[in-house]
Amino acid sequence: MKERVILHSDVNNFFASVECASKTELKNKPVAVTGNPEKRTGIILAKNEIAKNYGVSTGQTIGEAKVLCPDLVCLPPHYDLYEEISLKLHELYLTYTNFVEPLGLDECWLDVTDSLLILNKSGKEIADEIRAKVKENFGLTVSVGVSFSKIFAKLGSDMKKPDATTEISKQNFKKLTYNLPLNSIVGIGKRLEKRFTSISIKTIGDFVSLEDDYLKHVMGINGINLKKSLLGENIDNVTDYFSLPLPKSIGNGTTTIQDIIYRKDIEKVIFFLAEKISARMINHNVYANTLTLSLKTNKLKRIAKGMKIMPTNSVKDLAKYAMEIADKIWNYDYPIRAIRLRASSLTSANYYQMTFFDNNKKDYSKAIETINNKYGKIQLASNMEKYLNTSKHSQE
Repeated sequence: MKERVILHSDVNNFFASVECASKTELKNKPVAVTGNPEKRTGIILAKNEIAKNYGVSTGQTIGEAKVLCPDLVCLPPHYDLYEEISLKLHELYLTYTNFVEPLGLDECWLDVTDSLLILNKSGKEIADEIRAKVKENFGLTVSVGVSFSKIFAKLGSDMKKPDATTEISKQNFKKLTYNLPLNSIVGIGKRLEKRFTSISIKTIGDFVSLEDDYLKHVMGINGINLKKSLLGENIDNVTDYFSLPLPKSIGNGTTTIQDIIYRKDIEKVIFFLAEKISARMINHNVYANTLTLSLKTNKLKRIAKGMKIMPTNSVKDLAKYAMEIADKIWNYDYPIRAIRLRASSLTSANYYQMTFFDNNKKDYSKAIETINNKYGKIQLASNMEKYLNTSKHSQE
């Protein structure tokens, strides 16, 4: 069996880097994406390299970060933009191989084993080419690990940042990685790290020296499998991008700037959320069979209800069903502060059960999404700024 050549591509400081690439005025400025820029108690979600050099770190409050970097530019997250860039990066990776497995929005494994001969390039050459194309096309930098397995490719991309390629081979993986701290490994969280540290297990090398019986006691079969992977014995496959499992649910929510009282106003916000969900469902090529609407009053009381719906990813259908739920759970007698819409029980849009009530009307959702991708976002005629607080807009 031939040795695999696996890359792990990780966009450096993804959220903050996307913001900087999309706003030329941010060049050479310290930038952070934060939970709520208007409140010093909001936390740092991401930061660019300049801010990092000041000591700004993820999880700090804005107030703490501003002490270290008074000129820090704080921006709210724009998740739709991040997802759009993420999908475009996937398209780039797919020009090299169909074995592309995402890990969050900013990371992907690529198995380029069969591409080496076709492209007449080494794994490192492909990695360097990807880095150059991402920089040229998106204004972003990526760090890429090149190795014989997923776990060491991931470790490689973490070893040199930003904008670097690191090779870890079967000949040098122990030398390069066994002195790394245990929390370098995906799957070793704070709880496990604390437990292992208590018995002086602090590095990857320390971990692989543990007896199987102890690992099974602490971590179950996952511990033994992790040890085998770190010994270079387990080689996990990179999943074919076109056979990735469907998401379990797709949701979006927002906290409004001012309280909502009237039905026509909640209808506008629900249509906005339905647009966001529909676009993501179309990207994933899925239909929803269940829709859940959650409302939070200005007294912070939460009311929610789900309902079975006809399979759809249409903006119009999602908004219509959501308003049916709203009319059932809200009597329009108290103000609403936050709204969340979630589509679940997702099924492939290629296969669904037709019913007697299906008609031949063409849905405009896919057409709108195509236009959005080609020419830019279509904006609602209604003025949404009155109701939407983008700093508290979220999705799942």
